[in-house]
Amino acid sequence: MTVLTHVPADTSPADLADHLRRDGYVIVDNLVPDSLMDTIGDELSPYLDATPMGYNAMIGRKTRRTGALIARSPACRTLIQNPSILGVCADFLGHASAFQLMLTQVISIEPGETDQSLHRDQNAFDFYPFPDDYHVQCNTLWAMTDYTAEMGATRVVPGSQVGDKKPTDYTDDECVQAEMSRGSVLLYSGKIVHSGAANRSNQVRRAINVNYCVGWVRQEENQFLSVPMEVARELDDDLLKLIGYQEGAWAMGYFRDFEDPLRAIRGDRVAYAFDAAKLTGSAGAAFTDQLTHSE
Repeated sequence: MTVLTHVPADTSPADLADHLRRDGYVIVDNLVPDSLMDTIGDELSPYLDATPMGYNAMIGRKTRRTGALIARSPACRTLIQNPSILGVCADFLGHASAFQLMLTQVISIEPGETDQSLHRDQNAFDFYPFPDDYHVQCNTLWAMTDYTAEMGATRVVPGSQVGDKKPTDYTDDECVQAEMSRGSVLLYSGKIVHSGAANRSNQVRRAINVNYCVGWVRQEENQFLSVPMEVARELDDDLLKLIGYQEGAWAMGYFRDFEDPLRAIRGDRVAYAFDAAKLTGSAGAAFTDQLTHSE
């Protein structure tokens, strides 16, 4: 029987990124304490049961997807900015000039839900055929409750992050469920084939899904609508940049008169222009020099 790879909480971001490149996934055990999950649960309690069930089989007819976590749960901001996870993103998505939030949601799989269709998350980008060696996403599923096979622990197809097979080419027998304890996290790339699983228990399986992506693609969850301006003004600059108050690449997402987007929140306290030091190496030395020294 195949068992998915688990590593301890003190595993370095570099090693975690290596797991993602090699295997497409890794489970980090007990990365955050139960107390953080308790606080997040308390803050989101008014929204979880109020969220409607999904309107199709892919979203899940017995699954609730509760978003806007930055606005609704201050404690979730701590989870989103977990240093280990951000370190992995900086490494794994380091071929791009910036990375950003892709989405935030609590996925609540209710008793009686069936297996979700197998899929790759990067297909959200209009099914664009990204090369095997270009990673566009770094994704996380945090166990808000214990994650057992009976409750619907996420199904993963090991080895499916490479090759030409479509998600529909894989069988249920090739899936392995990502069982883990509360406070643990499944890290996975946008290329790995996976899905939610049937909940055969009498308990709700909850996971906090926080995905990150390179800065030049569109976010799946519109953070500018999900995080109202009055909330955004209270956030720290690093989280604002994750939301999207940054240029995702040279000239991508600038504000007003070619200004740094963070100036929309902080005004003149933020430097005017794009920081050329952020440019990916593929920009080339000549272009970087032009940005840095041209008048």
